[in-house]
Amino acid sequence: MPDRLALSDVVHRYAGAVDDRDIQSVLGLFASDGELVLPEPPDVLMPVRHHRGPDEIAAALAAASTVGRTHHAIDSEVYTAGSNPDLAQGRIAATAHHWSRRDEGIVDLVWYLRYDDDYARTEFGWRITRRALTIDAIETRPARRLR
Repeated sequence: MPDRLALSDVVHRYAGAVDDRDIQSVLGLFASDGELVLPEPPDVLMPVRHHRGPDEIAAALAAASTVGRTHHAIDSEVYTAGSNPDLAQGRIAATAHHWSRRDEGIVDLVWYLRYDDDYARTEFGWRITRRALTIDAIETRPARRLR
């Protein structure tokens, strides 16, 4: 149970830090040689672009700052212990809103997604060693106001 709570904390801190555009906090949740694998939406929804290490991950996450605001909601979390007590896997379902101001008004680009994660226990606690993002569906809808 303590490990599950600690893993969940990593997942929720990641979502919050991305929404706050706090890239340094996001990077602190990855192992030093961690990997982030992203799709190329809207054409490729499976994880295909590999970003390893803090510099590449930071550059990949910079794309989130090109929209007006984001909101990542964690919908479900399933964790599996590895054969080694210091390793675990997670399958995280989430909904990500990406709001942008466009000529036609405010648009909410919604991703229904999942993260397939690998974690390792380090001297600093649980860290992400690999996170692969798959988008299950994309929806676009108007929004009324944006802070």
